[in-house]
Parts: sequence; structure tokens; C-alpha cells
Amino acid sequence: MAPHHRLYLYRSPRSPATSSDLPRSSSSSSSSSPRLIFTRRSSCGGGGAMAASGAGHPLRRRADGMSQLPSAARRIAHHLNAVVRGDSLASGESDPAVVPSPLFSQRALVSSLDQYREMYRRSIEDPAGFWSEIATQFYWKEAWDPEVYAENIDVRKGAVSIEWFKGAKTNICYNAVDRNLEGGDGGKVALYWEGNEPGLDGRLTYSELLDRVCQLANYLKHVGVGKGDAVVIYLPMLMELPIAMLACARIGAVHSVMPAVVVFAGFSAESLTQRIADCRPKVVLTCNAVQRGSKTIFLKDIVDTALGECAKDGVHVGLCLTYENLSAMKREDTKWQEGRDVWWQDVVPNFPTKCEVEWVDAEDPLFLLYTSGSTGKPKGVLHTTGGYMVYTATTFKYAFDYKPTDIYWCTADCGWITGHSYITYGPLLNGATVVVYEGAPNYPDPGRSWDIVDKYKVTIFYTAPTLIRSLMRDGDDYVTRYSRKSLRVLGSVGEPINPSAWRWFFNVVGDSRCPISDTWWQTETGGIMITPLPGAWPQKPGSATFPFFGVQPVIVDEKGNELEGECSGYLCIKKSWPGAFRTLYGDHERYETTYFKPFAGYYFSGDGCRRDKDGYHWLTGRVDDVINVSGHRIGTAEVESALVSHAQCAEAAVVGVEHEVKGQGIYAFVTLVEGVPYSEELRKSLILTVRNQIGAFAAPDKIHWAPGLPKTRSGKIMRRILRKIASRQLNELGDTSTLSDPTVVDQLIALSDH
Repeated sequence: MAPHHRLYLYRSPRSPATSSDLPRSSSSSSSSSPRLIFTRRSSCGGGGAMAASGAGHPLRRRADGMSQLPSAARRIAHHLNAVVRGDSLASGESDPAVVPSPLFSQRALVSSLDQYREMYRRSIEDPAGFWSEIATQFYWKEAWDPEVYAENIDVRKGAVSIEWFKGAKTNICYNAVDRNLEGGDGGKVALYWEGNEPGLDGRLTYSELLDRVCQLANYLKHVGVGKGDAVVIYLPMLMELPIAMLACARIGAVHSVMPAVVVFAGFSAESLTQRIADCRPKVVLTCNAVQRGSKTIFLKDIVDTALGECAKDGVHVGLCLTYENLSAMKREDTKWQEGRDVWWQDVVPNFPTKCEVEWVDAEDPLFLLYTSGSTGKPKGVLHTTGGYMVYTATTFKYAFDYKPTDIYWCTADCGWITGHSYITYGPLLNGATVVVYEGAPNYPDPGRSWDIVDKYKVTIFYTAPTLIRSLMRDGDDYVTRYSRKSLRVLGSVGEPINPSAWRWFFNVVGDSRCPISDTWWQTETGGIMITPLPGAWPQKPGSATFPFFGVQPVIVDEKGNELEGECSGYLCIKKSWPGAFRTLYGDHERYETTYFKPFAGYYFSGDGCRRDKDGYHWLTGRVDDVINVSGHRIGTAEVESALVSHAQCAEAAVVGVEHEVKGQGIYAFVTLVEGVPYSEELRKSLILTVRNQIGAFAAPDKIHWAPGLPKTRSGKIMRRILRKIASRQLNELGDTSTLSDPTVVDQLIALSDH
């Protein structure tokens, strides 16, 4: 087999059946062969701007006062009609909702429920018109077809297929970088870089960013990388990481970024091997080492091992371009393979700072991102160009109420979807200034995050509940010793945030003045799906609130019946949206089986969700994290929230275990506040807290003291490992390569009998 190959989007040999409810005509069925290179047409797109205010004609009213809306929009409108005053809402049993300040709302892009409702109504009623109008703010070399999009997400009607901006040609790098220069922002800072060690920093303007992107793009072209070729990027959070992503996009190559600092040397080679073998890249981009906190991670050694294992299986990568990270390791100390390894600094700066753009079809692949923590064959989530570009840019703009003067910092790694959508593409497509941080959030002390906020005058801060709880555990003093006056919007991503952490984030970090965008979305969705819009409506601590424009969430029961009103069930999405992923690379059958067959006619998120009487959405965790105790379906997030509401509990993770009487029992891993000792009295107090807040049926059967929890770099708790420990299946822990600290597993096992 060839050592590398070009990635093309799956095209099924089956044509989806025509149906009156699909916007696809019978003449636009999928081709039986893969899409390769498209011929140019003479037409061009571009120009125009979206009417951001969302103002339009007044809603047509029925006799009962409801708008003439599709069912999903009507349901949302019904709930929003009930939201009049924040003090009439409850975030939990008794907590009041948080009402945005009138001053913030007046200045917000979406300043009221009425404005949101009108924009949401249009996005559901006329998705083609809504998204086309937004898309005109970007440059398109060739315009899209009149039908704009085509979809079939119902497996009963044929192969699942999603297309947006059909027929158009564009380039996301051009729109994220060149377009900002053309708009007069060449001198604006695009990237601030903060190194692991305080005082180590740098910056790039948009003009300088374009130069660096073009130099790398020209080098990649020089070594034979072209449209459809895969490039694996295994870099830490240096400025070279977004540069590499943009350079690949500029020439039509498909980048696959692997999280480079989520593991320790020796643990990640197997995981990296699997992914390289799956996508068969032409080039691997890495660096010799990275310093994260007080630890040095030798990335080049990991790559060497992975490439060696791949070669044994006949997968040969001919080039490893290595960035010399002097702050972590000297060149002479780096292992080297002549003929394959090349130093980045020796070649890339020698190439021109002008590089022609490869105009790609809107449905051509942009990147491949492997989901973390999966067992067996890795899942390569494939996103395409046009729809992803429009959706990530729009979600960034509205979910964070972005203004041109904002300084934005997301603490994620670009190896995860959050880093793709909300460090690289979404912000730069809006011309934003982005902070990129190489180090650990608690190095050299837990105040580092707020030091960075003050240093760069960060206005929008987007992070994970895990980090919030960790900083909360370290105490308020590390926060309050810094000004943080620049902050105006906070954000949460990665998992449901428990109400106590939400309130701490709002009250302590945000000084009770910064709205929180508590976002729900997934690698597969490409961008934010359910979120508050800052300033538009009252927030309930722990609730992701309402859907973003164009998103139709439904809650279904086990038989797939849509549930109305106050309910709990499985979260699905009706209809497609521009940012949706198009397939699992090389395995479209698995794509359909995993996401579209469980509930035919819907995208199945795999998450549980509760909708309260006011229509607010509460994510209850993965469906496989729902525990059935004596017939009671209990979301692990609910039990965890109750546990962490205890003053002496810093963090908790709950899994289900077999129980001979109840079917399943509740097993809770609990991390205590620093300095608090384990005790039988405290164990009983924690159990009582859960009983009081949820009920006796939700009381944990076992409290397992946990110095730490097994997490990936993105902050996701690896519950698969916790379930194995709880069930004493210690020889079946599986892949631990994506853990940020694998030693936590040994500590948990040692404490399993305490």
C-alpha cells in the first residue's frame, strides 16, 4: 500500500431516497465515486454583510399568541415567553437565576429574548436564507448552488449525507488571515504567545502571521504536499501550531492535530501509532521537546517510536519536520534520523512569504480529528471546509458577544476540537486577538491564569469545569490578588458545570458582573450547539440554556418519541447544521451506526438531557453515565453536583457498578479540599448531602477517596477507567495514553480498599 494517500470525503454508492421533507432534488443524488478535483467555474461569490441585529418583520401571531413557527421553534418560543423576570426562575431547588446587567445587555450583539427569538425563528424556518446571508461576509471564489444545502440524516431513506454551500469554492486560511489584512487589520495582533516560564512571550500581527503561514505552506508544497494529502501535527501550544494548521488549509492539505502534551513520554507512542497508521500522512510536524510546568516531555522521542512501529506495518512517513524548542531542549541533545528528520528553523524561513491559495470545494475535507479515550480503532472525525468555516465563526461571534477590541483566551489545547474551533479558526475568522499559552494553568502557582489575564488584558476567558474546580480548590486568594478588571465574558466547555463551580466562577473570577457562556457541543458538532447568549436572558447556574441559531435539539425517550415540556431523556438533534461532521474517516458505516441509527431521523449526541419547566436545557452526562438504581435513572452529573456542593469536596466523579439488589449501585470517587483529611464522619456527611439534595435512591454506595482523577489534557474525566477500578477489573484498564497524569490510576488502585 502507498506510504501516504489523499483524503477525500466519503461518497456512498447508494443515493438517498427522495423525500418531500429533504431539500435535495432527485437530480442531485450523490455520485457513486469519491469526489476528487473540481473544475473551476467562472462565477464568484463574496461581498455583503450580515444584519447582525437580527431585526426583521414582527412575528406573525396566531389567535393563541404563538408565532407561526416550525414545531421546534414554536416550542422554544413557548418556553421563552415564560421567561420574563430572572427572579421568577430557579436554577435548582431554590437558587435564583442570574439576570444580566442592563448595561451589558444594551451593548450586546443579541440584547434580548425577543431579538434571539426572531433570529432563531428565521434560522429554523429558513435555514438556507439565514446561513446564506451570514456566509456573504466571507470570501468565496465561486458561489454556492441555489439550494445551498442538501441532507439526509434518516438512515431509513438511504445513506446519511450532509452538504452545505454546495458548489462553492473558498479557502478558510484566506478568510482567517488574508481577509483581515484586506480589511485594514494587518497591524492588529493576531496571536499573543505566553511561554511556560513567566516572562517568555511573543506576538504576531496578522501581517506577520500571514508571512509565517505562507513560508510553511511553500515548504510543504516544496516537499510534495498537496490538496487532499494528510499532515499530522504533533506540536505543543506554540504559535507554530495554529500556523501549521493554517498552512495546511492554505494549500488544501488535510491536517490532523494530535494532542502533544496530554501524556508522558512512553505512554503516547501506541496511540500516536494508531492514528498515523489510520490517516497515513505525508509529513509529521513536531518539536523536540516541551516544558509543561516543571516537567519536560520529549515529543520527538514519542514520534520516533510511533514512526518506527508504523514502518513495521508498512506505513512509511518520509519526512519529520521538527521545531527546535530551545526553552525545553537543545538541538544537540535530540535524537536524529538523517534522511527523514529536518529542522524547521533550517528550512522554513528560507521560503517566500507569498503563497498562492488553493481554492477548495466547500465540501472538501479540512481536518481529521481523532476522538480521545476510545478503545479499539480510533474514530477519525472528518470536518469539511465551507460549513465549518461559517458555523465556527458565527458561534464564536455570538456565544461570546465578540467585539473587535476583545482579547480572547481559551485554555484548551489545539489537539482538541475546542482548540480547532475556538483558538484557531473561529477567533481568527472574526479578526480577533488570541492568547496562546504553552504551560500549565497552575505553574508556577495557581495564580498563573489570572496573571495572564491581567498581562494581556483578556476580556473573554473560555475554560473547562475541571480547571474551574481545580482553581476553586486552591482558594480565592490566588484569584483576588489579581485585578481581572478586563474580563467581561466567561465561558465553560467540555462537560456539564456543577452549580457550585458556576457560582464560584461567576462571583469570584467574574466579580459577579461577567455573564458565563456555559456551552454544550462536541467534536462531532464542530461548534457550539446549546449556550446562553451573553446579555440576552437570565442564566441558571449549571444550565446550557437554549439552542444556538439553526440547532433543533429534541429530547426523546428510549423508543425515540419526542418529549414535550419538562422532561428527561436522550438529547438528539433534528436536521443538520453547517458545522456538522460529515463522516468517520474510512468508516461511514460506523458513522451511521453510532450517530444516526440509535434514533432514526435524528443525530444522537450520546448525552442525556433534562429540560426544566422554563425550557432550559441541563446536560446530565453521557448516556453510558446514566445509572439505573432500582428503576431510578440517575445522571452521574446530578450526583456529582450534589457531592461538590459539600464544603469539603473539591471534585467528584460517579460511575455505576453492579449491585445484586438494586441492579446498579453508585460508586463515587471524591477529591477533598486541600488539607482536609479522609474520615468516616466525612464519608457519612457526603452521603447525607446527596440524600438531602436528590433523594435516598441517589445516595452513593461507596465513597472512594481520590487524590486526583484520571483526566485528559482537555479536562475530560476518563470514566471508563474509573468503572474498571470500581468493578475491580484492574487488568482491563485499557489505553491510558491520553491521561494528563497516568500515576493517578495507581494512586486510586492503592486507595480502593480504604
